[in-house]
Amino acid sequence: MGMKSKNLDMPKKPGVYLFCRIDGRVLYVGKATNLESRVRSYFSKNPDREMIPKLIREAENIDFIVTQNPSEALILERQLIRKHKPKYNSQLKDDKSYPFIALTSDDLPRIIYTRTPLENWKYWGPFPNVGDAKRVIKLIRRYFGIRDERGKLPFGFIEDEKYGGYSNRIETVCSILNGNAGKLIVELQNEMDNFSERLDYENAAKTRDLIVTLQNTITQNIVSSRFYQDCDAVGFSSQGDRGCVVILHAKDGIIQAKESYPIIHKGDIVDSISLILSEHYGNCKPPKIILVPCPLGLEMTEWLTEQRKSKVEVRIPRRGNFSKLRIMADRNAEVQLNSKLWKNSGNLENIAANDGASLIGIENLNHIVCFDMAQLMGKVRVGASVVFRNGRPSKKEYRTYRVKSQALDDISMMEEIVSRWMKKQEEWPDLILLDGGITHLSLIKQLVQNLGYDNYFKVAALAKREERLFTDDENEYVLDRKGRIFIYARDEAHRFVNSFHSKRRSKIALNDPLEAIEGLGAKKIQSLLRYFGGKQGIISANEDELAKVPGIGKNMARKITKFFKE
Repeated sequence: MGMKSKNLDMPKKPGVYLFCRIDGRVLYVGKATNLESRVRSYFSKNPDREMIPKLIREAENIDFIVTQNPSEALILERQLIRKHKPKYNSQLKDDKSYPFIALTSDDLPRIIYTRTPLENWKYWGPFPNVGDAKRVIKLIRRYFGIRDERGKLPFGFIEDEKYGGYSNRIETVCSILNGNAGKLIVELQNEMDNFSERLDYENAAKTRDLIVTLQNTITQNIVSSRFYQDCDAVGFSSQGDRGCVVILHAKDGIIQAKESYPIIHKGDIVDSISLILSEHYGNCKPPKIILVPCPLGLEMTEWLTEQRKSKVEVRIPRRGNFSKLRIMADRNAEVQLNSKLWKNSGNLENIAANDGASLIGIENLNHIVCFDMAQLMGKVRVGASVVFRNGRPSKKEYRTYRVKSQALDDISMMEEIVSRWMKKQEEWPDLILLDGGITHLSLIKQLVQNLGYDNYFKVAALAKREERLFTDDENEYVLDRKGRIFIYARDEAHRFVNSFHSKRRSKIALNDPLEAIEGLGAKKIQSLLRYFGGKQGIISANEDELAKVPGIGKNMARKITKFFKE
């Protein structure tokens, strides 16, 4: 139907405005120092953006939220964009904040990877290269024996007098993350040389890569988060709805690091750059000068100044060294746009995992374990678990199980298998997915609570009928395209367990058909063989003759005769 400017009733106050469809879906979120003036500008005869006429046609009404000042409006805008994922707003490509390396405030601090560090923690970041951040944590734990998220020391770590007690090791780690990694790099170089001397070139190459990772990650941190900076230059490039923002960090005229953010670009450069700057500087101190390719508005400048707690100059340089640095940032963004960073962040598997996480309201689904069971009339009872990493099957982590208990129903068998799995885990997934319904979920949820793991991961069950997903927070979802990761994992678990079940049945039939009879164990088979002198005698015997064998009885005799008749 479309909006009319005469229907607008907006206050002359700072805040956030939301263009909405008739069904309530949010199409666009914007911020304003003066809501009335800003929103009326969308109805001018010559709009400054191509998307505005489409937005006006699709919108049925415009909602607004008044804030105390423009800075609050900027923060609220970012939160609402993340929540509603509006059609006409630019968005972070990975739809989530970037992680930090943090040391907790415990008596024995733990080193963790997190997107939401607490105020009383020490932390470094954010790090757009998530893999590098994780590798640095592993490296630090290995060398200095720092506790992980669960408070455990690294396996095999031996106290070393060189670094002293735990508090001294924490001080050393802080120094490294603050940029003083020289001693550790020297140790890694010596390790690499030792591997080379032993002709162990594979491990030498791995150590070399660790050195590069450490240097790159620590350098990123020095110039972006922990120390006073002279200047950041912001570059931008886009192709259709693919975009990339690059931030170059410079100190004393020397470029010291680069950070790249892939985005879904909706045609407004100001929106795209504002999104990344609010994300990047939301948890780290802005530099004194920020060079940008376009005007960002007074609200952004004031917010940056608040974050820094001293004046931030936002400039669009036209000439001189600042201009050269700014143009270099653009060139880097263009190169990065066509590199693996954007392509890898947008592969179909990752998108499916991100969609699934968004659907059930959790941060990510980088690691899923899915369980399924299989049996035939109580015979050959087996289970299996499949693992998905970043939306892809990780087949080396698939596992099969033979049911050890006498349970005959799928739910009890699944309880046994999940319990055995949990007791052997050293790494927890983001989600345990069960092939089953709400009854399966209730039993496994209780099992997880009883074992004390209820805060370690989420549990969900997917019923085949209507593809209905039940989660442990008592929510229920009928899956559509956004839930395809759950269907994919469930179907893969079903295929894998049925394949294992089929192999087990075939193996039993080939080895000894008697073993396929439920309840007929090795001792009873030996008793039958001794009594009848061989298998042919057992097959030829009637029910009464079989019942006379010690340990068999009438019920088992009936099972045996029925088995051979079938």
